[in-house]
Amino acid sequence: MRFDVYTPLLVSLLLPSVSALIARRVAPALAARVLTAAAVLTAAATTWSLVLLTTALLGDAPPVIREAREDGRPLTDPVPEVIGVAACLTLAVVVWRVQRAVRAERRTRRALRRLCEGHPGDTELVVAACEVPQAFAIPGRPGRILVTSAMLSALAPAERRVLLAHERAHLTHRHGRLVTAATLAAAANPLLGPVRAAVTFLVERWADEQAATEVGDRGTTARALARAALSAGRARPACALNFTDRAVTRRIAALQTSPPPSLWPAAAAVLALGALAALFAADATGDLVGLLSNALT
Repeated sequence: MRFDVYTPLLVSLLLPSVSALIARRVAPALAARVLTAAAVLTAAATTWSLVLLTTALLGDAPPVIREAREDGRPLTDPVPEVIGVAACLTLAVVVWRVQRAVRAERRTRRALRRLCEGHPGDTELVVAACEVPQAFAIPGRPGRILVTSAMLSALAPAERRVLLAHERAHLTHRHGRLVTAATLAAAANPLLGPVRAAVTFLVERWADEQAATEVGDRGTTARALARAALSAGRARPACALNFTDRAVTRRIAALQTSPPPSLWPAAAAVLALGALAALFAADATGDLVGLLSNALT
């Protein structure tokens, strides 16, 4: 347990560095999925490691350890007491951060649902009379696409097709769930913040590629994104999946080149990192269970 329990923390340091490379080199659809899965596995493993370190406070607890020492049976502390105390405090912070992230997610969803109130349930496209150019997908059942009249006025007909195809891709592939999962993982483990940023960028790139495929013209897709970004300026919502959000310059540059390949070996390596963190956390659990079993015998 002395080594295994800290391995998820090491993976937390490695995964952000790897995510930047994966985001540049691997097809967005594949990269977004594997990075989200790896982040969730790593966050769960690090949180469980904190639980184990907290449990391993062996001064006077658990009772079976105290009784074993009173009987004269030698037992080795799996971790120093100061680390156990630090882990306990960190675990409390993790719980607070995750609860705050969940509350923020619920507030966002309620605010987005209110934007579509008064429209029929089967309406996919909601056009709002507003002078601020905006467009974003609203996940739910059913999913909605909210576009302001100013945004529609700023785009040519072909560019409007790009915008709608982009937002529809967010709804079809449930990008909101990927972003939410990455957000909660980063809340549980702040070291995974760069991974969350990579996932939010990648779902936008994924939607860009889907729109380019549907329209059949990468140049038109890039122009639509550029025109929408210039029209929107700084007037962007802080939530939802926004057409002009997430590193627009990088997205436009990517559309002016060939689509990135699906590098399955690289994607598998990223997923293996998350699995490695989970495996070592499980091994540390086995070590702690073995220690308690020795105390009972």
